[in-house]
Amino acid sequence: MKDTCLPPVCWLAAALCWQADAQIYDTNNVGVQTLAGSGFVGYVDGQGALTMFSNPSLIVGDSLSNLFVWDSGNMRIREVTPDAKVSTFAGGGTETEGYGTNVSLNAQFTAMTIDHSDTIWMIQSSSGMTTYIYRISTRAEVTHTNLTGTSVCCGMSVDSVNNLYISDSGGNRILRYTTNATLEVFAGSGNAGSEDGNGIFSSFNYPTALATDSADNIFVWDADNGLIRRINQNRDVVTIAGHGSNSNADGMGRNAAFTGVYSMSVDDSGNVILACSGTLVGGFSIRKLSATTNVTTIAGSFTESGYTNGIGSLARFSGGGSCLSQGMILVADSGNQRIRQISYNPSPQPASAANLLLNTYAGLNISGMVGRTYRVQSSTNMSTWSPETTILLTSSPYLWFDQNPLGRRKYYRAFLLP
Repeated sequence: MKDTCLPPVCWLAAALCWQADAQIYDTNNVGVQTLAGSGFVGYVDGQGALTMFSNPSLIVGDSLSNLFVWDSGNMRIREVTPDAKVSTFAGGGTETEGYGTNVSLNAQFTAMTIDHSDTIWMIQSSSGMTTYIYRISTRAEVTHTNLTGTSVCCGMSVDSVNNLYISDSGGNRILRYTTNATLEVFAGSGNAGSEDGNGIFSSFNYPTALATDSADNIFVWDADNGLIRRINQNRDVVTIAGHGSNSNADGMGRNAAFTGVYSMSVDDSGNVILACSGTLVGGFSIRKLSATTNVTTIAGSFTESGYTNGIGSLARFSGGGSCLSQGMILVADSGNQRIRQISYNPSPQPASAANLLLNTYAGLNISGMVGRTYRVQSSTNMSTWSPETTILLTSSPYLWFDQNPLGRRKYYRAFLLP
């Protein structure tokens, strides 16, 4: 197994053989929708499906539920608001440092994270080049610093006090970049290996994706070992999942297997959410490693790529990173040029009476989830219902008018769609 750090894929299989094993879907009835992107390659800001991306590969979410996407083909950071409005946050200019669209981001970025002050951090790294860490403030001010002494770096996360953790992939170490800009070795001897232990008395083999939980445990995708490792703040390294074979399998702890992990994040319950590659013939899945180390699939397939919305087992993706926001999983679906969202328990839900207002006009005033899709139905007798339209809530409350009202009374209701 080897990571090349070419976004969005930080892993490329070296073997020509593969084995697809058991895929166990999470029972929480998740569903996948498209939040933004038309599916066409291009550069267009705007609303929802009326926008264009070019290989969106890295994604993070801030404290206000805004998303920031590294749109690698356009060399820009795009912002996506909760109501699916897409704009350019930084990049597209000529300056090496500065503000917003005046700055050039003509670089290969291999990792992206956001700290608790909503500052974005990115790593520019590739073989034979100097590694830089970029800082992008909430005002879109871009600065960068040389990470002296590092090799190729392919992962980054942040702890509760805004220390950064960086995978020095080529150096087989996990580094910590403190809030006073000190770079230190957090774990790993520098020698390739898979030894559990404390600090520098442990070893990794090309570590890439990182994530940090609320207790400041660091989770590491140890790519060439095919293992998920965990490091606590005492610097104790333990292996918690994976058995190192070039295959995919859901299961408990070391019985699970991974061919590649693009990105990781941790939810409020301590579950590690992983954006995973499939086999050599395709496949992409969002998987969950529970606090008890049970690995299941949330959405996608080990063996099939594509573009399909719907329930988790039927959904298809085409690569990219993921993050958590608004209680949902967001995916920068690189090959499909879209931003996808995965929600839980997505079966159609009637909007409650508290979220609907009775009015004298023909229509509804819906208070709901901005950026989500609702189906409006009508009836003349409260018994038989007919579909009227499907709408994407761009604001809440959202006022919808019936463009074809009858000459007699009609009733309306709305359902939140998967």
